[in-house]
Amino acid sequence: MTAYIIRRLFLLIFVLVGVSVLIFGILMTFSPERRAMAYVESPQQVKDIPQIIEQHGLNDPFYIQYFRWLKQIATGNLGWSFVAADTVWDAFWYYLPITLELNLFAIPLIIIIGIWLGTQAGIHKDTWIDHSTRIFAIIGWSLPTFLFALIMLMLFYGYFSVFPPGIISDHIQMFILKNPDKFKVYTGMYTIDGLLNGRLDITLDALRHLAMPVLTQVVVVVALLMRVMRSSMIEEISKDFVITARAKGADKKTVYFKHARKNALIPVVTVAGWLVAFSMEGSISVEIIFNRRGIGWWLAQSAISLDIPVLMGVCLFFGMVYVITNLAIDILYAAIDPRIRLT
Repeated sequence: MTAYIIRRLFLLIFVLVGVSVLIFGILMTFSPERRAMAYVESPQQVKDIPQIIEQHGLNDPFYIQYFRWLKQIATGNLGWSFVAADTVWDAFWYYLPITLELNLFAIPLIIIIGIWLGTQAGIHKDTWIDHSTRIFAIIGWSLPTFLFALIMLMLFYGYFSVFPPGIISDHIQMFILKNPDKFKVYTGMYTIDGLLNGRLDITLDALRHLAMPVLTQVVVVVALLMRVMRSSMIEEISKDFVITARAKGADKKTVYFKHARKNALIPVVTVAGWLVAFSMEGSISVEIIFNRRGIGWWLAQSAISLDIPVLMGVCLFFGMVYVITNLAIDILYAAIDPRIRLT
């Protein structure tokens, strides 16, 4: 298995090169003048567009610009982000914990709820439990994320005033800024840093701001996982080994939860792994609507402003997430089903 993992990690290099060529090629479809606008910081600079094109080599052939960018990356310089007003590297590590914090709470809930509801729907096929979960799945999967997020925001903040948008309350933010010696930032995630600093009130405040973004992410994404689990569970329950076990008097709990569900998890692992990667990327609308300035918000603003260094850097990061997730899925296959060998 070790050789397999090393080989897959080695292939990661080629995947990232392919992703970078693809994205760089798409960006090259814009005219040099349009790409030069990304370097303009004031209306007075518009007249300097030809000089900007010359300065940054935007008229050079594709391969020269691409290798120039690769050379820059090799030295650890990902470029400058106009949206963040900081280097891409530093801005990335500022925004990443905010997105990670959202997914740290959302992804476990998505997996646990999806598997549990899908199992119950499969066991109780064509009963009210099955019909209820199917209706929930249809509503959750068909609702656009931004629409559901707006409904949650209007209902729980606009009407009930219980779950505000943002990351943390203003008075706590001011306390942290004014007292850097009393609150040390360890992870950039307030829910964890609050505990590490012994400030439970900050953790609870951060959780209050996380409630609606997490709920939105869970409701919209869990539907697919639940449907896959239900279908897989129904297929396993109808197999001969389950029927034979039931005929020999094995109790339902052992047959369903110990044997059938374990086999049903194999296709679910594939979908769950894909959803983990999707959640990292798909949090864009959630972060924008709930004013959580994480990687998704930064990527959306950079796309609008054509902040090319950010687009390249973040897309490479997402490519790496997808490759590592697929590798983890393959390893889980072997752990769940001993018949699968990784060679």
